[in-house]
Amino acid sequence: MSATAKLTGKTRFDARLSVQEKELFERAADLGGFRSLTDFIIKAAKKRAQEIIQETEQVLASKRDSEIFFNALLKPEPPNKALRDAAKRYKKNM
Repeated sequence: MSATAKLTGKTRFDARLSVQEKELFERAADLGGFRSLTDFIIKAAKKRAQEIIQETEQVLASKRDSEIFFNALLKPEPPNKALRDAAKRYKKNM
């Protein structure tokens, strides 16, 4: 990171676009009411980046939750004292 970037908290990102891509992005930026092409591209890229990160985190959380659930079914812990006492009370009141 450059010294300027460290002071301002900003950095540059350069990209090469085809003429068609630039025209498409400029049209979208104009129709979307963005201040500039740069503003449009940054906001669109940021939104998509956040979506990708959220989707990935959900998949990982879902995978972890599935493992916990199936481990509980396939390798259950023995009942603790509170559960055994509850079962006794239930059977007694039947």
